[in-house]
Amino acid sequence: MNNKEAYKTHFKNLEEMSKSVGKELGVSNWIEISQEKIDLFAKVTEDEQWIHIDKDKSEKHSPYKTTIAHGFMILSLASRFSYDTLTIGSVKMGINYGLDRVRFTSATPSGGMVRGRVSLLECDMKMGGAKYKLGVTVELKGQEKPVCVAETIAMAYE
Repeated sequence: MNNKEAYKTHFKNLEEMSKSVGKELGVSNWIEISQEKIDLFAKVTEDEQWIHIDKDKSEKHSPYKTTIAHGFMILSLASRFSYDTLTIGSVKMGINYGLDRVRFTSATPSGGMVRGRVSLLECDMKMGGAKYKLGVTVELKGQEKPVCVAETIAMAYE
């Protein structure tokens, strides 16, 4: 895990961004994955499996000895990490287009601190905008192995 401090890249427009394919764009600040956030996510998604919400049972029966965040909860932070690490001055609107490769490579324990490391993998200029792919690596503070690695795809319009 690289201990680089949080930073963000600002581009004037999509054309300028397209010249940064293959480069890291930023690293977000650390955010806590509290049990309260995990419980809220469990309720909203109706995924209330004990490994996420039952601390006592998790201490006794889980290999992690505590509750853990849902993998999809961690993945859902990809948009926030993108906003925290990248701005494009000319863009009037952006939308999520989809995902390519996603892997949940390690569990995120309740109370863990995560951050996103974002790089630009592809950028295809289109009439009035661009479709681009970001590599998002979610790091867990104090651990070498990331908890999630994903490729997100977005459309941006100028």
